[in-house]
Amino acid sequence: MANITFTEGSGLQDSVFGKSQEPIKLFIEKHGESFEQQSMLPQLFHMGTSTHWAEKFTGMTAMDGFKPVGENGEYPWDGMQEGFSKVLEHTTWKNQFALSREIMDDGKLMDLKKKPLAFITSYHRTREKFGAAIFGGALSGLSSVKYRDGTFDITGADGKSVFATDHPSKAQSGMTQTNCFADAFSNDALMAVESAMQDFRDDKGEVLDVAPNTIVIPNDYTLKKAVFAAIGADKDPTTANNGFNYNFGRWNVIIWQYLNQYITAGTHPWILLDSSYNKEYGGAVWLDRVKLEVRSELASNDANVWKGYARFTAGINDWRFAAAGGITGGTQLIA
Repeated sequence: MANITFTEGSGLQDSVFGKSQEPIKLFIEKHGESFEQQSMLPQLFHMGTSTHWAEKFTGMTAMDGFKPVGENGEYPWDGMQEGFSKVLEHTTWKNQFALSREIMDDGKLMDLKKKPLAFITSYHRTREKFGAAIFGGALSGLSSVKYRDGTFDITGADGKSVFATDHPSKAQSGMTQTNCFADAFSNDALMAVESAMQDFRDDKGEVLDVAPNTIVIPNDYTLKKAVFAAIGADKDPTTANNGFNYNFGRWNVIIWQYLNQYITAGTHPWILLDSSYNKEYGGAVWLDRVKLEVRSELASNDANVWKGYARFTAGINDWRFAAAGGITGGTQLIA
């Protein structure tokens, strides 16, 4: 069920709009649930809730590990160091629509359905496009994106663009890593970027447990063709003897049409993502402070006004959850 809170102004049940309140409420809930089931956000962000005006995220380096001490040896001390941190501040989002007295007087039932549907569609589209703007801006190497009337920081906790060739280390001076690659999508590029991600290190240089399992692409027919040609059969079509295709059956594919409008025309970027790492370590983070609240009230012009209020935010903390390919200026893996 869509998590929507409804409140109704006094006197509405006694007004000409009284009979419309419950049907509109059920209509909004039904379509809200439908949009939530279709949303790509839970697959791309670590979804959470918040009870504060902002939340701080940070990570810890690995410990050095156990040491041989000999018989009756003392226990050596080990420790962890805090990595870069990121603060995500919540944004308030509002919208409203009105049903006129004349709509009720004239029995325009179509408008009683169209306006609530457009209202709930606009809310979920706002969320989906906000998430796409963050990923699209990251693929363009931006540090911030403009969405609607706001400007939002999309750098990671290290202050770099999400996909960069020079992610610094907080614990080791001069150490940098890349998750931004120039290679166009292919079977070989998929394996090369996967291997690069499996070698991602923490700020002390320790290998992490990154295991990418998801391919994210815009709604681009050339990319779709390349992706499913690479992973769609258990035999390797490029070999004379149809050797085993290592990538068959190993990947979840997300085709995100909302991403198209936030990437540079004529480019074909693609993303590899570790969904488990994303959730466990907070890579791309989405926080809901106040779920959608909808209230119905009578206005001074005799209209029935429906107002929606929500607070949420999203951003990037740890860049290691994902890598991008097909990026101009990125690191070239395959000669």
